[in-house]
Amino acid sequence: MRPGGGFLGMWRQLARIGRSSESGGYRRFAWGGADAECREWFEEQVRARGLAYEVDRNGNQWGWLGDPARGDAVVTGSHLDSVPDGGAFDGPLGVVSAFAALDELLRRGARLTKPLGVVNFGDEEGARFGLACVGSRLTAGALTVEQAHRLTDADGITLPQAMEAAGHDPGTLGPDPERLDRIGAFVELHVEQGRALDLSGDRVGIASAIWPHGRWRFDFRGEANHAGTTRLTDRRDPMLSYAETVLAARREAELAGAVATFGKIAVEPNGVNAIPSLVRGWLDSRAADQESLDTVVEGVRKAARDHARQHGVTLDVERESFTPVVEFDHALRDELARILAGDTGRAVPVLGTGAGHDAGILSGRVPTAMLFVRNPTGVSHSPAEYATEDDCVAGVTALADVLEGLACT
Repeated sequence: MRPGGGFLGMWRQLARIGRSSESGGYRRFAWGGADAECREWFEEQVRARGLAYEVDRNGNQWGWLGDPARGDAVVTGSHLDSVPDGGAFDGPLGVVSAFAALDELLRRGARLTKPLGVVNFGDEEGARFGLACVGSRLTAGALTVEQAHRLTDADGITLPQAMEAAGHDPGTLGPDPERLDRIGAFVELHVEQGRALDLSGDRVGIASAIWPHGRWRFDFRGEANHAGTTRLTDRRDPMLSYAETVLAARREAELAGAVATFGKIAVEPNGVNAIPSLVRGWLDSRAADQESLDTVVEGVRKAARDHARQHGVTLDVERESFTPVVEFDHALRDELARILAGDTGRAVPVLGTGAGHDAGILSGRVPTAMLFVRNPTGVSHSPAEYATEDDCVAGVTALADVLEGLACT
């Protein structure tokens, strides 16, 4: 059987879970129904291979070949949840490829000298509770128990309530240093969220770093009034300030060579014939370095303050999350490059990314690395996200080569 033959079967199984018939995208939100089905699928894959199955204190799922208590384990995997109407590949490609790579190692008759783990981190996308990488953040101690307990979804359901409803005890939440101490290397395979590999003609690449990035909430407060009877000069319309701030974010990002997006908005009272009293918008901004990111965010803040003052609107800005630049472990990155070059000596592309990942969260505690699989559309977080079967199989082969090189030494 060629590497990846099992990949396609698993891929088809998983592809049916949580897919919207309307948009064609996925709605797999943490601790909800589709997420539960994905978790069941993961457990089935673990048990079908005779691996030891675990759910840790933060709800992350693990499958183990060998005893992780021995230490220096090699772990791979990603996540199975999605953004609203997200694509099929972001997260699931890494999990399915992890099982397929393990199958390939066994087919090769590889003699593992280290424990090998496959993981599904919970709530990576943050689509339900507004904070990305909750499962890995809790495990690494980058999110406190108190902060986790304050997370709520749009319906006012707290994270502990959602976890309890899904059958997981929220009383166990918290840092898990003993688990992380067992891991010698974590390698996450992911579809590329951009077109660098497509432009270079390569199927697989290695990550160099994750750009610093964060999310900021802008609250513009004005005065609700009748849309048809209130003179324009008498209005305190926060939507105007918000709209002008959106345009300012684009300008600031272009000037700094960064990216900035207002992708989420909440309006009160949200009536067609009512001037809003509140417009709440969330800014996502990322840049190649901290100085550029600070320049963008401060520029957007200043523009928002100026526009709010012009329209008689008050403004509050709160940073909801932030991740500094993540340089992946250089020694591990170089080892991946050496393994993948093999006998040919052909260099594998090394590229940065503006997207956050569980590997980035764990990097402060564990040597981490990432592999990217080519995405010819360059689109991510959308149903248009794509990778060809041949490229997926190439990713499985590359991951199997890396795991063999790391765990069979």
